[in-house]
Amino acid sequence: LEEAAFQLQQIFRIDISIALNILGIESMRAGHCRVAFTCFKLAADRGYSKAQFNVGLCYEHGRGTEKDLEKAGFYYCQAASSCHPMAQYRYARYLLQHGPGSHWDRHHKAVTLLEQAAVAGITEAQAYLGVFYMRGLLPQEKRGLKYLLLAANSGDAQSRYHVGVCYEQGLGVQQELAEALRHYRQAAAAGNRQAQQRLQA
Repeated sequence: LEEAAFQLQQIFRIDISIALNILGIESMRAGHCRVAFTCFKLAADRGYSKAQFNVGLCYEHGRGTEKDLEKAGFYYCQAASSCHPMAQYRYARYLLQHGPGSHWDRHHKAVTLLEQAAVAGITEAQAYLGVFYMRGLLPQEKRGLKYLLLAANSGDAQSRYHVGVCYEQGLGVQQELAEALRHYRQAAAAGNRQAQQRLQA
């Protein structure tokens, strides 16, 4: 009986968190940012990862509350620890740009989080990793191309452009100008200006 009561409490707690998060989303859409933030924060403080991510967004962009990157990082970290893929991406970016601790520790943790988010299908993480591996201190061109292709195949025109550059210059792949042109054309058709300019050149 005690176990059943505990399970009911957990379900009730989760249901309240879900309802608060949905109320927050609807309030944000209606332009009631302070109400939205309050709802997100209540759900986040109950441990609901989607709400923790939303609180992070509010703090990062100053919606419904004062802009505070440190608090944004804290809530992204909370959500990322529950395997929220977009929070993993945002927290990784926070670590690389603003995070505390040694550069090496932040860098290592950020790359791990970016890889987790990329595997979960977050296009932004795939694109970021692609460029990161191409331009890092120790470039890993084949690995970078792998992530750029994932992002490009998810519709990211900038990554499609970068794939074209890889084929044009032989970065991580055999140089092949016809393949480079194909990628430039696809990126240009999706509105990428760099690809459009490259085709004109």
